[in-house]
Amino acid sequence: MSSTTSRPRTSPATALDAFLGRFTMYRLVLLVLAALAAYSLVLDALGWLTFGILHLLAHLALCVGLTYASNRALAALFRVRPHSESSLITGLLLYFLFWPTQFGPTFVAVDLAGVALACVLASASKYALAWRGRHVFNPAAAGAFIAGLTGLNIATWWAGTPAMLWVLVPGVLLVLYRTRKMLMAAVFTAVATSLVAAGLLQSGVDPGGAVWQPLAQSPVIFFVGFMLTEPLTLPPRRWQQLVLAAVVGVLFATPFNFGFVANSPELALLVGNLFAFLAGQRGSVRLLFRHSRRLTPTTTEFVFEPRHPLRHAPGQYLELDLPHAKPDGRGRRRVFSLTSPPNARHVKIGVGTAEPVSAAKQKLLALRPGDELTATTVAGDFVLPRRSNGPVLLIAAGIGITPYLAHLSDGSAGERDVVLLYLARNASELAYAAELKNSGARIIARLADGSAPPDFIEDAGAVAETGARLDGPALQHLVPDIGRRRVFISGSPASVGSLRRAARQAGARRIHVDSFAGY
Repeated sequence: MSSTTSRPRTSPATALDAFLGRFTMYRLVLLVLAALAAYSLVLDALGWLTFGILHLLAHLALCVGLTYASNRALAALFRVRPHSESSLITGLLLYFLFWPTQFGPTFVAVDLAGVALACVLASASKYALAWRGRHVFNPAAAGAFIAGLTGLNIATWWAGTPAMLWVLVPGVLLVLYRTRKMLMAAVFTAVATSLVAAGLLQSGVDPGGAVWQPLAQSPVIFFVGFMLTEPLTLPPRRWQQLVLAAVVGVLFATPFNFGFVANSPELALLVGNLFAFLAGQRGSVRLLFRHSRRLTPTTTEFVFEPRHPLRHAPGQYLELDLPHAKPDGRGRRRVFSLTSPPNARHVKIGVGTAEPVSAAKQKLLALRPGDELTATTVAGDFVLPRRSNGPVLLIAAGIGITPYLAHLSDGSAGERDVVLLYLARNASELAYAAELKNSGARIIARLADGSAPPDFIEDAGAVAETGARLDGPALQHLVPDIGRRRVFISGSPASVGSLRRAARQAGARRIHVDSFAGY
């Protein structure tokens, strides 16, 4: 009687991760905002919004067209490649921030001038309000705030209306899920909503209405989904992001007026942007390509020399801008784990380069010594606890080995009890073998083809059936004390989901997973 191994089911979360992983955050945000804009036009045509369809179309054309055109003009002036998706996103954000100009007998020229000024200022802020190539402030918020100071027009954030919620809420949830900013969004929403609700309760509004109004009749949801949680203007660590969310929530919801400056969503965001800039890597870093080396048949390491020191912690990632002639659907920016320790002279990344190779990775493979790229962001919370030298289990699936290299090479492995479980297809796919041998950590490998790893690595192949996924009992057998270890898991979304479930079944209580926003 023969038996067959059933194929493991893919969880809904894993399937959603795989689907959203096809898009960069720029592309996803652009698609969601475009859907919101189309929905607003439908609402206006049905009478749920009262701007007038022609006025709304003219407003959309002005915001998107002028922001796009001014961004391209400024990029040509500064001799840099324009980021078209970014400018389109900024234009769509301004579309929802400013009240559409009414043409005809009620036309007010200064209203139109104010919106136009905000569009141009938003594009200009990416160049004028920047440090080492990184814009300090959210461009749409900066343009709206400065335009408001002139008195020509003031942002109204009209997207915060009940009729918009049917598409706004699902779109925001998709964005927050993709960026892994649900907790940050929850902190801001709780702080801002509770402060506004407290004021409404004092004025006699019933409790239900006091909560409903800030959520459905104010820009709280739109603000947190598309403005506050933008990865490029966030501090690098999660605890910093949570503090930022609370501070901005207070500023967002607390009325104040200092002469010509009064509280507004855009001012609250700009203050948060400044905090994030001071807390993180201040500005982009130019990287000179030095050389590359093939780690495995499907993995390549790229080595760069930074023009300025790169501030990072072991386990964090950087975002590379990879301009190329025909970007694919995922755009021109990619995130890669830093494999070099913080004190290293060179910046190193390990990249999966199996066929078919994406357009962005083709750009990497085509680099020649002396070529220059830009690292736009350094961030991530996939770091070992610094206040404790407690035991850890590091689980790497394939290219998921990369975030552990900086941990294992900066001396921390010798100071704590480290077990590394490495899952790969075969022995030739075990990257960084020399570095792992010298790390001082206990290394276990489980190879899908059933082959044996190098002598210095323990073979886990006999624990579970060849080719089968590692389950809880097998993992508990390999690491009997998993319950007292912090567990870190890195790999593809499908691998991370499966291994996290196995770790929980094995008794792990503190699990950290590596996830990149891919903005």
